[in-house]
Amino acid sequence: MKILISQQVPSNLTPYENLQNEYGAELLFHPFFLIEPLSAKEFRAEHINLPDYTAIVFSSRHAIDAYFKLCEEMRFKVPETMKYFCSTEAVAMYLQKHIVYRKRKIFYGTGTPASIIALITAKHKGEKFLITTTEGSNTNPITALFSAAKLDYTVGVLVKPVSQDLHEVDLPSYDVAVLCNPADVASLRENFPDFKPDSLKFISFGKAVVRSLEEAGYQIALKAPTPEATSISKAVELYIQSC
Repeated sequence: MKILISQQVPSNLTPYENLQNEYGAELLFHPFFLIEPLSAKEFRAEHINLPDYTAIVFSSRHAIDAYFKLCEEMRFKVPETMKYFCSTEAVAMYLQKHIVYRKRKIFYGTGTPASIIALITAKHKGEKFLITTTEGSNTNPITALFSAAKLDYTVGVLVKPVSQDLHEVDLPSYDVAVLCNPADVASLRENFPDFKPDSLKFISFGKAVVRSLEEAGYQIALKAPTPEATSISKAVELYIQSC
């Protein structure tokens, strides 16, 4: 069984090597899109004035790099008083690439919007927040909480997905494609506008990609994550076992 996974080659290949050894699966990792920062010109179109904000919310390393790149391009020196609210500890630690890490101004949650809101105690409620995001992302889960908490915030798009050239991928030769992001579907349709799945089955990993696949008319053979399929490799294994 030939399986196409729309991701970079993972650092830990062991679960996938097990799939190859146990089931004879043939795997190809090929990202369907890359995340790129907006240019200063693109960002200015959002009419966001960076010096207006006293706190910033990050949920990805890409957004951190893009923010400091924009600050440099727009000649805005980030004040030492800036407060950073990050989705996870890993994202927060990445700030060390750009600033001196100080616990008094950097806060991190457990990966959920609610965990970020929980960090914003009475001491921070007077801040003006910039919530960074990726073009096309659904920010409703976090903005709804910010609105309910009556916080002053603006959503700023800092990065965008850019489709990669997939023409070297022989799609009809694959039995299964694992897609993890709506941008994967957009890239697939952009590269192959006349593509019809026929025998190609799709595994969706993540809630966001499900709607995009369904709108494209692609049948989903297996939806993950689930309690049984907590990772892409487990989802692929479950699918193989079901065939």
